[in-house]
Amino acid sequence: MSNEINQQRRSLLGVTAFGLAAVPFATLAAAAAQPEKAEALPVTAPAGDAARGTHTSFSALKHVHAGDLDVAFAEEGPADGPPVLLLHGWPYDIHAYVGVAPILAAAGYRVLIPYLRGYGDTRFLKENAPRNGQQAALAVDAIAFLDALKIDKVVLGGFDWGARTVNIMAALWPERCKGMVSVSGYLIGSQEANRNPLPPKAEIAWWYQYYFATERGEKGYRQYTHDFARLIWELASPKWAFDEATFNRSATAFDNPDHVAISIDNYRWRLGLVRGEEKYDALERKLATLPTIGIPTITMEGDANGAPHPAPEAYAKKFTGPYEFRLITGGIGHNLPQEAPEAFAKAITDVDRA
Repeated sequence: MSNEINQQRRSLLGVTAFGLAAVPFATLAAAAAQPEKAEALPVTAPAGDAARGTHTSFSALKHVHAGDLDVAFAEEGPADGPPVLLLHGWPYDIHAYVGVAPILAAAGYRVLIPYLRGYGDTRFLKENAPRNGQQAALAVDAIAFLDALKIDKVVLGGFDWGARTVNIMAALWPERCKGMVSVSGYLIGSQEANRNPLPPKAEIAWWYQYYFATERGEKGYRQYTHDFARLIWELASPKWAFDEATFNRSATAFDNPDHVAISIDNYRWRLGLVRGEEKYDALERKLATLPTIGIPTITMEGDANGAPHPAPEAYAKKFTGPYEFRLITGGIGHNLPQEAPEAFAKAITDVDRA
């Protein structure tokens, strides 16, 4: 699920709407500094989103060797269209964007949706490669993916682990990023900041993180992977009435032989219980400073997100370029792209025009 914003983690537990005035994205293009609070733009999920599930599959998956991985990915839209990279989270998969992709493809975009390490048909190229889930590793994977496809610059979109990854890409490699849509805002973290305890009411929301810190938790997740994922879906999106077919399409991605190891390592790394790979140390030192992000950005939140997430005013100043926050109403939970695909797709096209 979405990571803590370090010292600002006490703002977890629920979304707060800060004002009802809509702020057009274009009016922020010249802003050099952000306001004290991010102004909320309440947006009801478009009528088309009521028919979520109209699109249920992608074209045949493609594969490319990229960095440490053989990456399986979906690609939609014209090959010469402006590229958009969309990254999923845990415990979700590329089908989080199955409704977004055709909208963007119809608008002329080349939409790329890779399975993260430990998901779907993505595999490590070397059997002895560390099954590392730390934040820098996933971001390096994404850059290697773009390099393998010879793509210089993209519009980024992500939620959960995917949002953190696009945040890192925008912070460390801004020259590769044209704009970004990030659900739940700024999610870059550090082990040092995560050493600080939260008040009990905030800590309880991270129950699975502490479960995964134990041998019992690792064994339990391995034994009940699908049941665990379903529970997270229900808790994180309490008003999303997904059906069995929708869940099962994504659940097959968790059968990846590395899924459990990557998931457990990710949460243990956050708490400083395991060490990351040395080759990522320099990147993690940069990320530990909580760098600002200067590319055009739209952050989004669903009004029914049941997962731990920061309040929008907690991170507004981390975005120093053109910036807008959008609150999507109508019972939209943590998996915003799949629950409100038209709203997410519109944010992508809007940030691309910024």
